[in-house]
Formats: sequence, structure tokens, C-alpha cells
Amino acid sequence: MDPQFNTLSASLKLLILMLQILDRLLNVGEQGHMALLGHSLAAYISVLDRERLRKLTTRILSDTTMWLCRLFRYENGSACFHDDDRDGLVKVCRLVINARYQEYASEGYTVLSSKQPIIYQSASCRPGLAQHLCTQLGLPLSSLCTVPCNTVFGSQHQMDVALLEKLIKEDKEAGKLPLLLIANAGTPGAGHTDKLGRLRDLCDQYSLWLHVEGVNLATLALGEVTSAIMAATRSDSMTLTPGQWLGLPAVTAVTLYRHEDPALSLAAGLTPSQPVDKLRALPLWLSLQHLGHSGVVQKFRHATSLVTSREGSVEGFCAGEKEVLDAFNRWLGEQLAQLVPTSGVDVVELEEEGTCVRFSPLVTAAVLGTQQEDVEDLVVKLMEVVPVMDSTLCLIQDFREQTHRHSPSLRYIEEHSWPGLGAVRYEPQADGMDEIRRKQELEKINTELLKKLQELDTDIIFSSGSEFGREEDCIFVGMVTEDVDVCELVDTIAALGRDIVESGRLLENMTEVVRKGILEAELQLQKANEEKLIEEGMLRQLPLVGSVLNWFSPVQSSIKGRTFNLAAGSLDSTEVTYSTKAQAGKLSLQDAPTSSSKRLPGQRLFQRSGAGSDSISETSSIGQAEETTMERSITESSSIQPPISPAALETPSDTAGDVITEKIQGSFEQVPSQVEAEEPTKEMQPEGQEVKQSSR
Repeated sequence: MDPQFNTLSASLKLLILMLQILDRLLNVGEQGHMALLGHSLAAYISVLDRERLRKLTTRILSDTTMWLCRLFRYENGSACFHDDDRDGLVKVCRLVINARYQEYASEGYTVLSSKQPIIYQSASCRPGLAQHLCTQLGLPLSSLCTVPCNTVFGSQHQMDVALLEKLIKEDKEAGKLPLLLIANAGTPGAGHTDKLGRLRDLCDQYSLWLHVEGVNLATLALGEVTSAIMAATRSDSMTLTPGQWLGLPAVTAVTLYRHEDPALSLAAGLTPSQPVDKLRALPLWLSLQHLGHSGVVQKFRHATSLVTSREGSVEGFCAGEKEVLDAFNRWLGEQLAQLVPTSGVDVVELEEEGTCVRFSPLVTAAVLGTQQEDVEDLVVKLMEVVPVMDSTLCLIQDFREQTHRHSPSLRYIEEHSWPGLGAVRYEPQADGMDEIRRKQELEKINTELLKKLQELDTDIIFSSGSEFGREEDCIFVGMVTEDVDVCELVDTIAALGRDIVESGRLLENMTEVVRKGILEAELQLQKANEEKLIEEGMLRQLPLVGSVLNWFSPVQSSIKGRTFNLAAGSLDSTEVTYSTKAQAGKLSLQDAPTSSSKRLPGQRLFQRSGAGSDSISETSSIGQAEETTMERSITESSSIQPPISPAALETPSDTAGDVITEKIQGSFEQVPSQVEAEEPTKEMQPEGQEVKQSSR
């Protein structure tokens, strides 16, 4: 045996062993393993001598072409294998230019000036295809004519045949040469198929080359094919992507074409001139050998069956602005892709419809291994997510109106790209504040507000949403269910914002208030010491003499103590405190929605309770009885201890100056004693005033 073949056989065995190891690591599957093996085999075969290489590659190319033409019902066709799925169309255009311009081979692009070639394409063709053709062919963009789709009759994604004929006539009258028409058998966005039968007749009438591409060409391999797709077999050329349809990695695209002149095909690059170039078909050749005709058909039949296996129905969305619906559909596609990743769901942008969710198993099922269970799971998730989107869309207007009710402190932000209830910003009054300081305050307040909202016990998601909108320092409210109380939600946001602002102002003024209070206390103490000196005399100030005099003749001092009021920033007399032997405090009122405190057991925040429910009525009655009993027990009590705020804490200032200063600074940590009162019920006083109680 030839030593060259022995070496090749040993290398192939080692290669197969390595690929088996990679197959376990990468999980590419058996058919993917065959495709990868084909690439490695092509590299080994390329080292054979030229004659053996020519015979082997010719056999591989002819067999693969024959199988593809038989599989996709394209009789008497030739095949061109190319890595970029657009290159086949580029080479077909070169073939047509060579055929229609007799002197193109010798004169080049100068012959095109006499009659400018025109290439027609549908408005639903894949983006960038026309620009790629012009770049590769050296044609101006004026050589491309985009034909609109039907807008009145028929589908909005099918080429308008009547308008196409009108454009062809106008170009011919202008001295131009209609050259080629690109049609779709499955548009990239929505999967629609053009009227291929009528387009074929129109191309025959005006001598145009008809090229067809699209995912629906895969259904030509099935036993039953629709007439619309079957008309693609009459085209002059078609581009197939079997690697994508069959889930084969690194397999080239194929362009099948019909032409009688092999010399022109060679000049256009459709026929490979070197034997090594024919080895591009080897990975597909091995994969087709492995799958067989029945295996390929079974994969296509499985993909098409996934489309017709949906059950149930989903109600339509509420009417809304197009940009808002695009944002919601984009969110829907992302959610479904995360929940059911093997379904192959993705998001596409269509010219008329906007953002849509696409499910195309002919493109993704073979690669992802989509099964019937995945589709059923997809439908279940869809039925769960869509009602939430529907309720959110219905409550957007209510959320906007409730936010305007709290204007100007709470501002509604128009952000249509946000898939949720809406966006708000808390904006306190900023009188006398420059722009830089104002922005800093907005960022600080809304950041703290977002943190507090995220800590609430609710299913609603609050976020900064910086990746969605241009507005800064905003709070974005996510999707909500239909039982959400929007009024309570907005009231809570406004109340939390006010609490943050008031707390911030108190902290800002605290230092200045304390500083001024200490200075005033020092002045009061100095004045009190002077009065004490005048009242008691000089002798009583001497250490030894003063003690003797005070022992023989005690002095009743008339100097009164002082208390420091943090809220008012002033020193007040402690005469009232000592006379009543109690301290008065202010009641801090919580500015928050009262409905949240009346939630039932197990009820989440911002969730409306069901009206007319027996269980809710019984629970409410029990709650009212408990509240009545509690109020009665408080009224009958002989001693009460009201909540004390830092603003009402008092410190006597009847000692030396240093001690008074320390007591004033530490007044925040004092704990008030229990208040004894004969009157058990007192009327709550407004904020800023003191509550006086008498023990007499």
C-alpha cells in the first residue's frame, strides 16, 4: 500500500480520537462532529498529489451538487459553495453582467455607461445586502432600485408586483438595462414569501434574472410544498443555508443556479478553478452522507411542526403609543428568551409593525435542539407575562395623573423606551441654590428614595433605569399587576421623598442651631454669674469664707435654669419643667398613606383588597374591635408616656458653664421620665408648639 495513504490513515485515526474528545467537551452532537471532521479531512486531503486530489474533489463536488438539487427540487442546476451567504448573489450578478454585456470581458466597466444596469430588490430584503452588492460589483447606488411592498392590497411584506412592472418600464424608457430581481421566500423579519409565480412571469417578459433567497426554501425538501414556495424552483438561482437549517457548525452556504455557458460561470467565479477550492463542499458532503435524505427531511418536518403546535390564546394589548409598545415587545422578547432559552425566540425590528417577537424554528430549532416541550413551555410563559404587560399599559395613564397630583415636588418623566409603569423624579424647592448644588441635591434625594423603595415589601421593581432613558436622577417603576393601588403607590413615593428632604434639612441646620445655642447659653451663664455675684456679695465667693457664711446663713438663689430647644434654637426657662415635674414632647406625625397600615394578613404593599369578600369583612371587623379595646385601655390608664422627638428634649442649665455646655451637646441622648397626669386624654398640638401638663 502507498506509504502516503498509510500516513494519512494514521493521521485520520488520531484526528477522529481528538474530535471525539472535543465532542464530549463542546457537546456539538454527532452531526456537528461530522461537519467538523470534514474541515479537518479537507486539510489532509489537500496534501495529496494533484491527480488524485482532482479526482477526489470532483467526485465530492458533483455528488454534493446532485444531492442538493434533488433534495430541493432544483433540476439541472449547478452549485457554488461560499462562506459568506451574500457572495453567491455577487457572483450571480457578475454572471448576468457578462451575459448581457457582450464586450464586458474586454472593455470592463466602460461598457456599463451606455446602459446603466439596474438591480431590483424588495423593501423587505435583509439590511445591507444592496450596499454589499454595489461595493463588490463597483456599481453606483443609483443602480439599485428598492421596490415597495403592498400597502393596500395583500401583505405589507410582499413586493408590489404592479409597481415593479411600472418601474421596469420607466427604466427601459430612460435607456437603462433591467438586469436582476431579488425575491424573498421568507423575509428576514416576518418570514413572508413574495408572489414568486407572478414575478417569474414578469422576469420572463422583460428578460430579468430571478434570484430567490429565504428560510422558507427549506420546505422544498418536504413531501407537501405550497404553490407559493414551489414557484421558487423556476428561479434562475437561489441561495440556501443548509448549515443553519440543519444545525451544522462551520458549513458553507450554497447557491444553486442554471446557466448553459460554463465559460461565463468560470469568469464570474461560480465554478472553482482550483481543486482545493472544491473541498469547501466536503463538510456538507459528510453531513449529508451521515443524515441521509430521510434524516434531512425529518429535521425540516420537526421544525415546521413546532410552529403549528401552539395552544391557547392571548388577548391583545391595550392601545398605546407605538414607541411604548415597541419597548414592551422588546421586554417581552428578552423575558421569553431568558425563561425558555431553547425556544430560539428573538426580537426583530419591522418597518411598519415596529418591534416584534419572532419565533422561527426553521432557523433555530436544529441548532438549539428545540423540542415540543419547549414550545409548550413558551406558550405557558407567554400566558403569564402578557397579562402583566396588559395591566401595566392600562395603568400608565392613572400613574401619570396621580403623579401630577403631587406636583411640583413629584414630577412625571416622559420616557417611552421604559417597559414599565413609568418614571418619576422628586424635585424639592431649591430657592437661592445654584445649578450645580441643585443637581447634587436631586441626585442625593432620589438615590436615597430609590433605596427606600427597593426595601419595601412589594413585588414591584424599582430601578434607576439609566440604560433606558436620557433623563438622570429618576426612579423607574416596573411592571405591575391589575390589583395594584396606583394612588397608594404614588402617595408612598411622595411621602418618602418628603421625609428624606425634611431629614436632610434638619441635619443641615443642626450644627448651626447648636452652635448658636451654645453661644447664647454662655452669654446667659455669664449674666447669671454676674447677678449671683451682686446678690451674694464678694465674701461668699471666697472658698473658705464663703463656706462658713453659707453654713451660718444659707442663701436662697433666685437664678433660674435654662433648657435648650433644638427645634426653635432658643434657650427657655426651666421653671415650667420644675413646677410640673415633667417634660413635654412633641408628637412626630408620619406623613404616609394610611391605607398601607390597614393591609390584611398576607396582603402585599400597594395591593388592593377584594371588595365584598366575607373573609375581608370579618378581618376588618375584628381589627376595628381590637382598635376600640386598645383606645379604651389607653384612656383609662393613669400614666402615659408620649413619644419624644429630639426637638423637645430639655436640659437644665443651672450649673457651671462647662457643665451646661456638655449637657446641651449631649441632650440628644437623654431619656425622658414617665409623665404623670391626672387628665388621661390630651388634644394633640400642632408641630412647633409645646404641650403643657400640670400635676395639680
